[in-house]
Amino acid sequence: MSKHSSPALTMRDALYEAPGPKMRAKIRIGTAISLVAVAVLVALVLQRFYVTGQLSVHYWYFFTHLTTWKFLLAGFEGTVKVALTAGAIALVLGLALMLGRTSDIKPLQLVCRVLTDFFRGVPSLLFIYFFFLVLPQYKISLPSFWMLTLPVALAAAGVLAEIFRAGVNAVPRGQVEAAQALGLSKAKITFKIVLPQAIRFIIPSLISQLVVVAKDTTVAYVVSYPDLMQNARVLITNYDALVSVYLVIAVIYILINVAINKAAVYVSHKTGATIIR
Repeated sequence: MSKHSSPALTMRDALYEAPGPKMRAKIRIGTAISLVAVAVLVALVLQRFYVTGQLSVHYWYFFTHLTTWKFLLAGFEGTVKVALTAGAIALVLGLALMLGRTSDIKPLQLVCRVLTDFFRGVPSLLFIYFFFLVLPQYKISLPSFWMLTLPVALAAAGVLAEIFRAGVNAVPRGQVEAAQALGLSKAKITFKIVLPQAIRFIIPSLISQLVVVAKDTTVAYVVSYPDLMQNARVLITNYDALVSVYLVIAVIYILINVAINKAAVYVSHKTGATIIR
């Protein structure tokens, strides 16, 4: 490749033209107005909290206790365990659904397509109710961990299957045709040529999907699993401090999601997967 060759075209470059001086000025003005609007909104919320007494020490003092943070840390560990386990299951199942949908076996294609659409279309909360209310009627009893983890994994697997399929479709068709011309089997083409490149393209999207998985764990109260949100509800009951506890928990979830998104950007830079930025 010549040293004067242009850099690779990203998806953002293909869809959007670089803004000119006037547009950049408008963007700066719009950003400034948005920041002022957000600051005013925050000030109004804090003023309302002050008027209603939500900033009183009574609703915040227990956050100075080490036991409170140990209790929240235990819930955080529960959330991480569910999120990581559900994410791992969803990755494997999503890959299997994608492979089945792109296979040459028509019945398998149909089954995988139906399952993918079903998992994508049904909210994870309904899956949880199924595991919690329906399965026990058939003498199938699962620990609360799995009654939460499996539904979250199933809901995420449908989305990940489509992400995998998008990555496969992003691999240049010419490479597949060249491999076919060399006499390689479809299995070798898929696992040695297509999948390595597809996964490289979609790594940031796969990591970002963990944000959705982490948020889906907040419905753990249905099965009384001690995750971060469930432990927060215990604090609310004990201290009658709904607003303060939920604000702290919201900040924790925001920090978790920001960390996951930062990880996605970091991996994107390391792998050079700028096509999906």
